[in-house]
Amino acid sequence: MEETLEFRLAAGDTGALGECYRVHSPAVRSYLYKLVPPQDVEDVLQVVFTEVWRFRHRFDPARSLSAWLFGIARNRAVDHLRARTPATVPLEAVPDPAGHDGRVDGDELADRDRIRRALNSLPQVQRQAIELAYYGDLTQREIAEHLRVPLGTIKARTARGLHRLSTLLRPAA
Repeated sequence: MEETLEFRLAAGDTGALGECYRVHSPAVRSYLYKLVPPQDVEDVLQVVFTEVWRFRHRFDPARSLSAWLFGIARNRAVDHLRARTPATVPLEAVPDPAGHDGRVDGDELADRDRIRRALNSLPQVQRQAIELAYYGDLTQREIAEHLRVPLGTIKARTARGLHRLSTLLRPAA
């Protein structure tokens, strides 16, 4: 009696990995296309089948091989997405929005320019906290995690920076 693919894989038969890849990779690849960007699918697929081989001793051949593969694929896709750094655009590259009539308002441009100059005059750590909060749309907790500093430090930097900005932007009497 010939052993099934599941038993051969769990036993460490190297030929079973190739057969497993041939049989199951199209379905796993299709599944990954739903989870990760298309340019990353092949990389994640390779990680999935590397883990299949590394952790073959954890697989119970009496259970569903495809369910086990899809579980690994999902976990690796989530890991891949968490490891990516979000695409960011420098603040200077963001165009100024148009006014109500579709044209850029000169007063708004002047105000934005004053705010940018005031922001640039802040200490780097204060400016970074404020920019991440207001332009990056992050909470203070998210900023603390992103910068790997205590939440209280972020709160203090933001408060000091905003206080300094209010002083810098106060209209001249």
